[in-house]
Amino acid sequence: MSRSVRYASSPLLTSRTPLWRSKFIVALLALGFVGLAARAAYVQVLANDFFLRQGEVRFARTLELPAHRGRILDRNGLLLASSVPAASIWAIPEDVEQDDPEVRAKLPRLAQLLGMSLVDVQRKLADEDKTFVWIKRQLDWDVGQQIVALDLKGIYLRKEYKRQYPEGEAAAHIVGFTNVEDQGQEGMELIFNKDLAGKPGSRRVIKDRMGRIVEGVGEDVPPVDGRDIQLSIDSKVQFFAYQKLRDQVQEHKAKAGSVVVLDAHTGEVLALANYPSYVPDERRNLTGEQLRNRALTDVFEPGSTMKPFTIGLALETGRVRPDTIIDTNPGRITITGSTISDTHNYGVLTVQGVIQKSSNVGTTKIAMQMSPREMWETFSAAGFGQKPQLAFPGVVSGRLRPYKTWRPIEQATMAYGYGLSASLFQMARSYTVFANGGRVIPATMLKSSTPAVGVPVFSERTADEIRKMLQMAAGPGGTGQKAQTVGYSVGGKSGTARKQQGKGYASGKYRSWFTGMAPIDKPRIIVAVMIDEPSNGQVYGGLVAAPVFSVVVQQTLRLMGVPPDMDVKPQIVADVEEPL
Repeated sequence: MSRSVRYASSPLLTSRTPLWRSKFIVALLALGFVGLAARAAYVQVLANDFFLRQGEVRFARTLELPAHRGRILDRNGLLLASSVPAASIWAIPEDVEQDDPEVRAKLPRLAQLLGMSLVDVQRKLADEDKTFVWIKRQLDWDVGQQIVALDLKGIYLRKEYKRQYPEGEAAAHIVGFTNVEDQGQEGMELIFNKDLAGKPGSRRVIKDRMGRIVEGVGEDVPPVDGRDIQLSIDSKVQFFAYQKLRDQVQEHKAKAGSVVVLDAHTGEVLALANYPSYVPDERRNLTGEQLRNRALTDVFEPGSTMKPFTIGLALETGRVRPDTIIDTNPGRITITGSTISDTHNYGVLTVQGVIQKSSNVGTTKIAMQMSPREMWETFSAAGFGQKPQLAFPGVVSGRLRPYKTWRPIEQATMAYGYGLSASLFQMARSYTVFANGGRVIPATMLKSSTPAVGVPVFSERTADEIRKMLQMAAGPGGTGQKAQTVGYSVGGKSGTARKQQGKGYASGKYRSWFTGMAPIDKPRIIVAVMIDEPSNGQVYGGLVAAPVFSVVVQQTLRLMGVPPDMDVKPQIVADVEEPL
């Protein structure tokens, strides 16, 4: 029999509870509910921005919609650079279950497709604290699809674009390249990066924990594709110029070489090539020697290619005429204690003969009739010591010291190309003076159909007379006979300059030049060639650089549809030395 509890006998239960205590407890409960309601209203209505952001961080994503990078085209519309779809592989390491036998069996195939070692792939996936890691970027799209087909949890594909360069190493220094982020790093890719890149779009989405898109949020912002850039370059001329330059550098065991081809009417750069070069698509283990755009960035003493400007000034000021006699006996001249020599004693020459034979002594005697200021003004007007206004990275100005600092011996040496410096591009542009009636014209890397407006340096008569002398220099008895080409008359000036080393000159090291134009009566193109440190027995510009000029001129004029102006084949009489 259960024992009954007598509640009435308990002192605690029989005591009367004060009414205020029960009201206090009820008030506390009510206050708690009011606080919770206020907090809920604050979180969900009044100040919900923070919590919305936190929610979006966990589930919402902004996907970038990449813009299609614009193409780079040559003057005829042929591709120099374009973008193609590429697959970039990324992972969430904590989601990749490497201990799973099925995953472990697929990882070797993944590494094979990525072109990586299995150890490298496992190392990238080892850190489980990471929620994102790039495995490899810009794979071929087909390879990316094969990786997706492996169906590995935690391994994802992102569509990007990568650049292709059909002309390869021939046009590498012009076109340049982009990095893995599709941003221009060199050449035209860098200069016109903003125009080529366009503007990426965006799309807001909600993803589940597996990374799958559940739904879109808001409106998509479409990407704005980059615009195409059409260059003045002719890819066929570029290829031939590069090929001949490469062959000549290798044949003469030279250190490097460059060639520039300009349209003499518009100033358009039809070709600009350097060797050694590189393949823009494959940039592993590149060196500075390969990347340097020597035609624009390297400066050196131009040597005898400066003589036409000195003679042109003397003609312009009436100090000499083409048939004026200059006595170069005995083949040397002393200026303030320093001796200037020719390779031979040419004896008595006309002014035309001074250019034809490339006489340092004759040029010096003519130059010393003029003031340093006159020479400086002429050289400056032709672009020396001035930075070319060319949309391209790394363009240099060269060096032309103020005339007030010239000593007599310096005035003499500058007359035949020592004591100042210029790039090959500056030399090519300066020779537009003789092709355009005495006016130097601006150069451009972009296609242009209108004749350029030039700055006067000489009169048209002086320019015509200098062109005739340049034709003689490239003809029988001249120093540039190997510049002649089949069907077209040519004119130009060779140069051979010792390489500077410290305050003096390096022993046995030279740069060989040739700069000229064709056809000689109505020039359509200017071609400048430089071979750096030829070491196979020949160093003179007329022997090393002029043959490149010859081939490039013939190929370029034929491609441009310029009719031949000569019926006879060129006659190369003998190898002629020029003074250094």
